[in-house]
Amino acid sequence: MNGRAVIRMVSFVLSVLGLAMGVCALLARLWGDGASAVRALAFSGAGCAALGLSAWLATRGAEELTRRDGFGIVAFGWLAAGVAGALPYVLSGVIPSFVDAFFESVSGFTTTGASVLSDLEALPRGILFWRALTHFFGGMGVLVLCVAILPLLGTGGMQIFRAEMPGPSKDRLTPRIATTAKLLWGVYALLCALETLLLRWGGMTWFDAVCHSFATLATGGFSTRTQSVGAFPSPYLQTVIIFFMFLAGVNFALHYRALMGALGAYRRDPEFRFYFAIWLISGVIVTLAIHGRSAAATWGAAARSGFFHVTSILTTTGFATEDFNIWPQTARLLLVVLMFFGGCAGSTGGGMKNIRVFIMLKQILREIRVAIVPQSVVRVKISGEPVENDAVSNVVGFVLLFLGIFAVASLLMTFFTPDLETAVSSVAATLCNIGPGLGQVGPATTYAAIPPPGKLLLTLCMLLGRLELFTLVALFLPRFWRR
Repeated sequence: MNGRAVIRMVSFVLSVLGLAMGVCALLARLWGDGASAVRALAFSGAGCAALGLSAWLATRGAEELTRRDGFGIVAFGWLAAGVAGALPYVLSGVIPSFVDAFFESVSGFTTTGASVLSDLEALPRGILFWRALTHFFGGMGVLVLCVAILPLLGTGGMQIFRAEMPGPSKDRLTPRIATTAKLLWGVYALLCALETLLLRWGGMTWFDAVCHSFATLATGGFSTRTQSVGAFPSPYLQTVIIFFMFLAGVNFALHYRALMGALGAYRRDPEFRFYFAIWLISGVIVTLAIHGRSAAATWGAAARSGFFHVTSILTTTGFATEDFNIWPQTARLLLVVLMFFGGCAGSTGGGMKNIRVFIMLKQILREIRVAIVPQSVVRVKISGEPVENDAVSNVVGFVLLFLGIFAVASLLMTFFTPDLETAVSSVAATLCNIGPGLGQVGPATTYAAIPPPGKLLLTLCMLLGRLELFTLVALFLPRFWRR
């Protein structure tokens, strides 16, 4: 691995984050936040920018990036972002413990949305805006942003793009990867702006609208209110958020093609059709399961609540309008299953991705057919096109590794939680980048009660989930470090 190239890119990430913290400090000053919040953001921003600029200048002349360098840049870049993002929380006193602040920061950048904070309305606006901004950067990927604004990367940018973008396939919208990164970020920013306008039109303040748009399109889930979206009981606002959560779970390459006039791209995409079917069927089942409860006494209220939470969990956003921890067992179990599905490849959603689940189901059907007729030659096909055996093997390997990490992490979490439900759901909620789970980490509570070792384990789960396992796991292999 080329250490100078890795340090150079990580330093640029720190510089970008330092500049963003400086903007937050100015906004905190304008909003009349306390001096501690303004100083914390300003000092953190200045420190990150100075360190980043110094390292950038010291590593001039770094070589072209290799695939291994891309893995290293993404892994260390995200770790550096997590540490840098924790500084404003610690220095402002909002989260005195560095472990808790690191957990909150990584949760923001990985768009998990798991939090240790409560009484959000009492926190400085500048800190809440920085918290929302970590979602905005993490959604499409801060390193993909660097690829978009650093044309000097050349072909090396593809190594970063492959390592950071979620899903088994990386759509190149143009021959130049930097142009592709710009287009994806452009679509992402456009949808954020559109949702902000619609939320503001529905009665949210500009501050709330911007923060919730960042959290929605990044499928993050950080809210400015302790009750999450439940603090905004307007059916219009909740419907707008459902719509944009659903869009955030779709491959952004499809959005770009639709904006270019190819609206049929959604209908032709097999993963989108599978994603839509899962969303629709699950929404109906949950609606039927919760209808008649006090909070969902009418069919309209049940459908809105059911589809809101199905969309929130399926896309791994993590918003809530009520405590689904007290829902009937059928609805709760279905939500846990949906955690593993996640969004589509190329979306900002977490989880295993719908295309992997779809291919796994096809592979299972193939094995059944071969068992019935051993002499038959059966290929896994999607929309009539055969899937390469290497791609199927990659998906099978990913799913097995994902489930293996889930099992081991759940076992370890039993040492730090009072019950099995909390242990298992906390791992599922962080590994799939969702946020709220069940038990003591439900939507009405926070992760504050988890002891520091448990938080560090869950932080690792967040990073593993956001970086698609292989990028981070590769660093633990001795072969990765050999020349």
